Amino acid sequence: MSTSDNARLEQALQILEILKKVYPDAKPLLNYQNCFELLVATILAAQCTDERVNKVTPALFEKCPTPGEMLCLRQSDLEAMIRPTGFFRNKAKNIKELCYALSNEYDGEVPQTIEELVKLPGIGRKTANVIAGHCFGKPAVIVDTHFKRVTARLGLTTQTNPDKLEADVRSFLPEQHQTALSDVINWHGRYRCKARKPECPQCEIRHLCKFKEKTTVSISGEN
Repeated sequence: MSTSDNARLEQALQILEILKKVYPDAKPLLNYQNCFELLVATILAAQCTDERVNKVTPALFEKCPTPGEMLCLRQSDLEAMIRPTGFFRNKAKNIKELCYALSNEYDGEVPQTIEELVKLPGIGRKTANVIAGHCFGKPAVIVDTHFKRVTARLGLTTQTNPDKLEADVRSFLPEQHQTALSDVINWHGRYRCKARKPECPQCEIRHLCKFKEKTTVSISGEN
């Protein structure tokens, strides 16, 4: 491992140690009971808040708890049930195609590896990492908008392409820390290191951050 990678590893482990105490319950905010439900909920969460998805999924999963039962639901009925999540026609199409693949290629079960998951209709690497990490305990680097923004501000990576960013983080961070770091950085991006108004004065990892536009006002309001 290069000197640069060693420095990034040390920084990442310090960040993880601190943020695990700040966000001890960091995990996906989507409600789910099994891997299939998380997979569908993640599709619905595209361009939609997790809170809104969580209002839609209970009735959907009560009616269609398995891929086979979801396939039997009329397209128009599925669209009506998920309409509040936006882009409902495209999402309904993706869910139907996903359930067809699960039923016909995996005996109704969700595959466990990222390589298999990304072969499913409508499933990209971010969703595949979510499922692999939180359903099957696999090492996962979940590159969502929060992870991308916060890792850039921290100086952990210069990559902007999600796939290259994932590979870069995997190159220096041991597998046993990858999912945990993804989760706490996701939460930090949601609640502290926000896109438009990052709360730099209150930030618990400010001393580890390399964000050039970091606000310099202290918590007390003094420069």
